[in-house]
This record gives sequence, structure tokens and C-alpha cells, in this order.
Amino acid sequence: MCGIVGFSGKESKEILKRMNDEIFHRGPDEEGFYQDKYVNLASRRLSIIDVLSGKQPIHNETKSIWLVWNGEIYNFKELRNELLKKGHKFYTDHSDSETIVHLYEEYGIDFINKINGMFAIALWDSKNKELILIRDRMGQKPLFYSFVNNEIIFSSEIKGILKYPYYKKEPNFEALNHYFTFKNIPAPFTPFKNIYSLFPGEVLIFDVEKKKKKQFKYWEIDFLKTNNDNIEEITYNIRNLLEDSVKKRMISDVPIGAYLSGGLDSSSVVSIMSKYSNSKIKTFSLGYTTFLEHKNQDIIAARKISNILDTDHYEYFMSPQELIDDLPNVLRSFDAPFSGAISTFFLTKLISKHVKVALSGDGADELFGSYLAPRLSQPLYYFEKIYKKIKSGYQLSNEDKIKLKPFENNIKFLENLYLKSNGNFEKWKYEILLFKDEEKKRLLNNGVFEYDKFNSFDLLKKDVENLKALDPLNRALELEWKTLLPDHVLAFVDFLSMVHSVEVRSPFLDYRLVEYVASLPGNLKIKNGNIKDILKKSLKGILPDKIINRKKEGFVLPVFWWLKNELKSFIFENLNEHELKNSVFNYEYVKFLLDSYYNNKENDFKLAAKIWNIVSFKIWWDLYFK
Repeated sequence: MCGIVGFSGKESKEILKRMNDEIFHRGPDEEGFYQDKYVNLASRRLSIIDVLSGKQPIHNETKSIWLVWNGEIYNFKELRNELLKKGHKFYTDHSDSETIVHLYEEYGIDFINKINGMFAIALWDSKNKELILIRDRMGQKPLFYSFVNNEIIFSSEIKGILKYPYYKKEPNFEALNHYFTFKNIPAPFTPFKNIYSLFPGEVLIFDVEKKKKKQFKYWEIDFLKTNNDNIEEITYNIRNLLEDSVKKRMISDVPIGAYLSGGLDSSSVVSIMSKYSNSKIKTFSLGYTTFLEHKNQDIIAARKISNILDTDHYEYFMSPQELIDDLPNVLRSFDAPFSGAISTFFLTKLISKHVKVALSGDGADELFGSYLAPRLSQPLYYFEKIYKKIKSGYQLSNEDKIKLKPFENNIKFLENLYLKSNGNFEKWKYEILLFKDEEKKRLLNNGVFEYDKFNSFDLLKKDVENLKALDPLNRALELEWKTLLPDHVLAFVDFLSMVHSVEVRSPFLDYRLVEYVASLPGNLKIKNGNIKDILKKSLKGILPDKIINRKKEGFVLPVFWWLKNELKSFIFENLNEHELKNSVFNYEYVKFLLDSYYNNKENDFKLAAKIWNIVSFKIWWDLYFK
């Protein structure tokens, strides 16, 4: 696991070192450099596999191919043996890194389809004068790039590119406009002009002599594939694929641990780890110094699982003040505004004291359906069929109520959403997002922030038009797989763990499991309102029924509970008239939102989310542009 930076063009040790130092946290164990008259490559190494001889940059036998990369190849042993039989000679002891250069030698760019792992790769092919950038199928490892004076610059984190002296830092208002709707910056945008994120499953090839690039996708999730397996076969296959995925992610030359929230996803991973480990698994849970019943239940559930599986369990309790103190560090980790889940940052402080590698349950929500849009997709689809009857006074039958779960007791909510969207997917999805385009016109100061040229609904509509899935739930899952997962979930997993030099591995993101689950119909994933139904069936016998059927809480900070009291002073210190004068915000509208929230005895979570979105942006903007 590492961080990488580089650029084409004139050799400069000073610039390369400056860029590489900026991502020191991604690999504090070693640094490595390669330079010639065409390219400059550097890496920071977090030593996990082949600690002694796996130093980067890595080269082939003739030193015509050079590699810096970030990630893990989980099937490297099988691939290494295959390459040895074909006559390739390795100079490292058992490095997964060296496997990559020999695979490229043997198979060309098609080698990507042979590897199972997470990766951001920079390959220099000196014969063809091509610098090749590759990002893994799911987007677990980030990779950013820019073009300055006809040269390419790349880095695992934006901060590396910002240290390139010929790049001029400017805000990208189109990207920043979308932040207020999605709570993150959608790829390929970044907050900065002319810096882009490589898409998951994408290759960029830059000819350093001709100064030309080509980009293409080598993998995309396919919801059109279907299989005819029966339920017994499906549950067997899911369990086997998950078990093998966990086993592969336990390969390490250093100690490993696991996040344990007490929920279905992380508990299943820890259970399988315990089955295949020769020693106690170290597990880690996050709690809070202020008592909140629903959050306290997470700690209790995690302790129960730890006791059942006999893990070496650790807990980290954080306070609202710690959130205030560390929020600037969190936002620096992203180099972007972000107002989603940031729990990983705080728990990984503890994990870093014990292990370098931790497995997690990330990806299960997007595979099997858990968030609001997937939960709404089937009930809204059914509601459209019976709406005319309901308007005529029709009383819901028991069968209707089952089909509308979990919203059978909140029909008014479904009706309002249906009337606003007429059942149109992109329209009702847009309705449940944060700031709408019209509201942003009131929120943002056009004298400072260019908002009127950009439209988040059009971006969402374009994403929906490119979906291939046919059934309602799989369409919602496909959209989240291509947007929310890489841009939001995997972003916070990577940046907020790597800032503490911890590698996170996610068994649910093994491409074999992903492709199989994508081929299943939606009504197996959420069945009659039962979230992750087929996954729960697959885990029978692996976990106690109480854990399998436990209501999902989610690995998120209780920000919206703290906002009313513990964070109130912090909010007003940052969102007052003095602070917002001549800022990107219209103070009067921000004041309206604050008054609406704090003058209401009820805790309006939608308003709370907007306020947190605004204050997170304000702090980020001050860090980078004030």
C-alpha cells in the first residue's frame, strides 16, 4: 500500500520530492524515485507485502518498464507462478508489485483483466514512450491527474498536484456547485480547475512524445446479466464468494484487524476472518462520550460479536469537541469539501496504534440495497400502480402494505414524492438530495461563486440515462454503484484511513462477488421491505439471528444530534455575519436556515444536513482559498 506521484517532461528532483513529501502519510516506511528525460515517478510505501525486497519503483528484467502503484493484488501468488512458468525472472522475494510489470510484459494492457485487487497504477513503458495510468474496477484507490503545458501530472491525492509549481490553483465552480446537492464532488470533477479524477475501471495512456492521450473503460458493472440459479444455489455462491474474498484479503506480512460496528456487514467479515485465522482477530469499534441510545446499541452489539468470536476488541470514544478540532484535518484529507460520513477518521486513530491493515464491510450496502433510494425504489414503483385506486378511496390490503414496506405507515411521504416526480426515477431521486438548483441560487453569492451556469439535476439525469438495469431496485443500485460508492463512500474510506497510514480492505468489493450479485433480480436483495434479504439468508449459520436481523444504524457520526446543542457555538462562530461577509454565501439565507433550525424544538434532520454541508464547505474554502 502506497501513495504515488509523478509527471512527464523535464527531470526535476526538487519538484518530484516536494510532491512526494506531500503524501508522506500514505507511506511513511519508504520513499522511492525514478527519473529519466521523459518521466518523473515517485512513491511513498506502507510496507505490507514483501517488506524487505518490495521497494518501489519496480522494474522488469530489462528495465524498460517501470512501475509505481498504490494497492494490493490478492491473486498475485497464482499470477507469479504462471509468469515463472512462462520464463519471467523476478528479483524480489514475493512482491505483488513486481507481478504487475511482468504481467504487462506478457499480456500488454489486457493484463488488467487478470488481476483481482484494488489499485492505482502508473506504468512507464519506455519503448513505446507511454505513461499508463490505471484505476481499479470499483474505485477503491484514488488517482488524480492534470495537464499543464502539455505535460501530465498525477498523484494519489490532489495535494500532490497542488505542489507542482506550474499548476495554477483555481476553484472549479461547476464541481463545487454539485457539492451542495450531492455532499461530495462527483467524478471526474475535483474542486480545482484542470484537475480530474480518473474513473473507476478506467485507463489513461499518455504518449509523452506526441503529447496525446487516450482514455477508455476496461470494466463496468453489468446489471443486464442474469442467472437462473435457485435460492439454495444463490445463498451457497454468495457465501462461498464472500469467504474466498475474505481469505484473499487476509494475506499480509504484517498484523491485520477489522472494523466492527456490530452490524451485519462488518460482523460477517469478522466471523469469516475468525474462521481462517490462527490467532485472535483485533477488532475496533467507535463510541461517543455523549449518551445516545441508538449509538450505544452499536457498541453493545459489537461487544456481543467480539465475545462470540473471541476477538481482541478495542473501543474508541470520541467527543463533539474532537469533531470540531479535527474537522479541518478531515477536509485536508479529501482536499475537497465533504459533508458525508467521516467516522473512519476517528476510529482509525485507534486502529493505527495496533495494525497496518483492517478489513471492513464497505460495499455491502451498495450491492444488496440499504440506503434511502434503493429502499424507496420498489415501494414507489408499486405505489404508482395503485395510486389511482387510492385517490378513489381504496383501502390498502395486507398485500399492498407488504409491497409498500417499509413505508406502509408513511403513505403521505410516498404520495408527496410521487406527485413531485410522477414516478420518474431521476426526479424522485433528485427530491431526496440536499440542496436543489433553485435553492442554491438563494444560498450562493454570485459575485463570488459562479452558480448560474451549472445544473445538478441535469448531471443526475445524464447518469440515469446511462443506466442499463431494468428492474426498479437494480436501477437505484446501479446509479449508486457508479456515483455514491466511488465518489462518496470509497473516498472517505481511503482518505480518512490513509491519513493515519492504515490500509482498508473490503471483501464485499471483490469483483467476482460484485458481478454475481449484480446478476440477481432486485426483489431478492430487498424482499417485501426486508433489506439485504438474500445476504441475510446467505449468512445463516455464520452469524446469530439477532445480529442478522438487527436494524441497520450505519457507521456515521451523530452530527445531527450534536448540532442542536454541543455544536451550536461552533456553528455560529463560523456562520455569523462577520465570517460570511463577502463570502461565497448569501448571509441572509444562511441566517434563515439557522433560524428555522434552532427556533424549532424538533430536530429537523434535513435542515441539520444543510447546515453541516454549509459549515463544512466554509471551513474547506477558508483552508484553500481564503
